[in-house]
Amino acid sequence: MSRVLLALLLLVATPLWAAEPKELTWSEMIPPDAPPEAPDMTPLHDLSQIGGMETAPAAKQDLPNAPVVPALDGQLIRLPGYIVPLEVSEDGRTTDFLLVPYFGACIHVPPPPSNQIVHVTSKEGVKLDELYQPYWIVGAMQVKASTSELADAGYQMDAQKIIVYELPE
Repeated sequence: MSRVLLALLLLVATPLWAAEPKELTWSEMIPPDAPPEAPDMTPLHDLSQIGGMETAPAAKQDLPNAPVVPALDGQLIRLPGYIVPLEVSEDGRTTDFLLVPYFGACIHVPPPPSNQIVHVTSKEGVKLDELYQPYWIVGAMQVKASTSELADAGYQMDAQKIIVYELPE
């Protein structure tokens, strides 16, 4: 009897510890039937004002309510991207941030559509040495909108792991 119970327990527990995150691409976060985005053809900023860019108001987000993919809700995923800090702890660790698909999004260029932004929280956080360093974020995806002073996000995630993204050699 105890062998049967042990076998059943292993069968049920295996998916919990063997679950590998699904490697997600940014394009998979846009529904296949979503209308194509019209590119914004306005200049990003007046280059003569480059000295004052740090104090300039945030650029307007084109699609703050872009359609999302409901099937992603609850999935354990691994997503690469760039970190835009929202909150930094006293010891210099970023614990609340936006994950975006390209460097500079939300800071000096208009934010991407909300379905291309993930609002991430992390208990441990990450110490950012360089903002242009990409990271892999692993965690359960939530299809849930959030708003920050920088942009609206269509997804949220509580990071289980934050790993420096390195190109294969």
